[in-house]
Amino acid sequence: MELTSELQEKKIFLIEGLKKTYKEQYDAIQPLPYIKDRLYCVDKVFVEGGVEVCLAPELRRGNGGSWERLESYKSVYTDFRCKSKRRIIQGEPGYGKSTLTLQLAYDWCNDVLDSPMYNVEILILLRLRQLGRVKSLFGAIKSFLLSHEPRVSKHEIEKIINSCSSVHITLDGYDEYPGRGSNDNDDVHRIIKMELFADFDVSLTTRYLPECLREETKRAKLTGFDDKARDEYIRKAVVGNNNEAVDKIKQRLYENSILADLCQVPLIFVMFAHMAHDQKDVMKFKSVTQFFKHIIRCFYDHLNRKRKLNDSRNNRFYLLEMEHHELDKIAFEGLNKQNQQLSWIKTEFRKRVGPESYHQYILIGILVEEDVVSDESTVDKVLFTTMVRFYHKLFCEWYAAHHLVTLVKNAYDINETLRFLDPVDLQYLFRFACGLDPDAGKKLINHLKRLPGGDTFAILCILEQTGDVNDIMDSVKDLCSRDVKIKRGDSALLQRSTTQLLEIASKNNIPISCVDIDYCSPRADESGLNLILQSGLSLCILSSLQKLDIWDITILTNEELAAILSYSSQCTSLKELVFDYYVLPDAIPAGSIPSSLKSRNVKVWNYINDDKYRRLNLQTGQWQACDGNGNLPGEEGYSEPSSSEDDTDEEDAAQKRRRSREKCKVS
Repeated sequence: MELTSELQEKKIFLIEGLKKTYKEQYDAIQPLPYIKDRLYCVDKVFVEGGVEVCLAPELRRGNGGSWERLESYKSVYTDFRCKSKRRIIQGEPGYGKSTLTLQLAYDWCNDVLDSPMYNVEILILLRLRQLGRVKSLFGAIKSFLLSHEPRVSKHEIEKIINSCSSVHITLDGYDEYPGRGSNDNDDVHRIIKMELFADFDVSLTTRYLPECLREETKRAKLTGFDDKARDEYIRKAVVGNNNEAVDKIKQRLYENSILADLCQVPLIFVMFAHMAHDQKDVMKFKSVTQFFKHIIRCFYDHLNRKRKLNDSRNNRFYLLEMEHHELDKIAFEGLNKQNQQLSWIKTEFRKRVGPESYHQYILIGILVEEDVVSDESTVDKVLFTTMVRFYHKLFCEWYAAHHLVTLVKNAYDINETLRFLDPVDLQYLFRFACGLDPDAGKKLINHLKRLPGGDTFAILCILEQTGDVNDIMDSVKDLCSRDVKIKRGDSALLQRSTTQLLEIASKNNIPISCVDIDYCSPRADESGLNLILQSGLSLCILSSLQKLDIWDITILTNEELAAILSYSSQCTSLKELVFDYYVLPDAIPAGSIPSSLKSRNVKVWNYINDDKYRRLNLQTGQWQACDGNGNLPGEEGYSEPSSSEDDTDEEDAAQKRRRSREKCKVS
């Protein structure tokens, strides 16, 4: 459709208006919510975390399918495996979904050459949590992106967009979209189902998948910050190339190993990095509860210093910090629902907590206000209402934990109290509650032990309860004295808890006899500092690990094998690396084998099938036949193959091992 000269002029106004709105948004990045006068342009702080693409997805099963790492966020739009008109970008709260959309808006506004947005005529970026039950996309564009541009009407926006050959629509935060649970055939759902704008590129960011996905929809996932990304952020946004300052911040993180999992969340690491740089005193935390208590303390301390309150007001301010019962209750009510509520109408929220407390929470940055379209809006008249939400879901979990403590201590039926609280989704709610109150913690820990995978998670909660790693050492030693299994069928809670406990063991020099990874398709990340499981969780370098046994029916390339060898070489106590069932290259370049594996003479061996085993010659890169324990002929411990297959009493170790594996495989 060809535009008239008048509409051509309107198109210019539309594009200029969009760029003005996006600039206001991407120039207002706030790493520390309580320092409102320290704003950054997104391009000055944006750092790429891990991003993966889903291959052969099972759309109805959330995380179904296999995942492979992409080089960059740009690959979501350029990699042939992501080629589609509909893309989903998944990620947990704080993993940078919204920041990524602002970086794309920056790229478009500034004609960044290597950006996938470079040749896009019009970029539409809408935050779905603001839309209420808006039926029309064009009405939303006018209300939220072009309200300051009177020269372009809603109908003209529609004509202009429909005339364009290249439009990219980004819908941010489907999980917070007020209309997600309705059956209304609004524009948002029509777009997702490709009933509207089927020829336009559309990206949707969300925590979880919509029900109405088309099979051709491609999925990517943000997996958080690894060591490389954390280092880049510190240099880019905190201290520049001051190596001494970089090392100081990183050292503060390493001294607080219990925070490693939490600091994979970009938003939390960003706060930690700025706080570690700003504060001169030592920051050592024995639990995430202590760490989060420190964060809240910093929020209040900053405002206290800024306002220089007198003694009487200071005492009142302290009481507001300590007494937050109604805020706790609201937070808990929001989380303890089948469909969580993460935002509230301002007038109702303010009435419940009281005007003075509400004002303080907003000033401090714990709460954030945002205008959204009211349910009372009509087609001809759009009305707005102010909603309020916690700065991050973790803050909601922190305050909800205080109310959970009260309920658990007085609960007659703890299962009823916790019936909507999933530890996988709300692990920090449980950990905070255990750290806040020992009595409530004991009841919660007993409850968790009865859940699948709950035993391991309960150990972490015990650590929160006591704040002393020594109190869980016996449990950790017992866990690590046996084969630690990480299997594909494990719950996310079990996998996450297991990897965290292994890291605690390594940091405390507790020997880890064997980590057994079954059907999780582990691969080393680009830095070689983490082993990434199929679930997206990472296993850091374990210096006290003695044996790593990974099992899958798949093919490894030379590059993938070399990356796993590189990871293994940094596990300085490792004696054996076993590949079960993997199809491996017949030989690998000797130069790609790390020298530390050679100097320690680590056994790298492969079970093929039918009791056939081979071992990698670390000097030549060739494979040699070996026994079921990785020993070569002539080496101490080598056992000849059994001559009698029917004599189970004399069954050798290799046969036992294979049969055990086959049983696991069937189960």
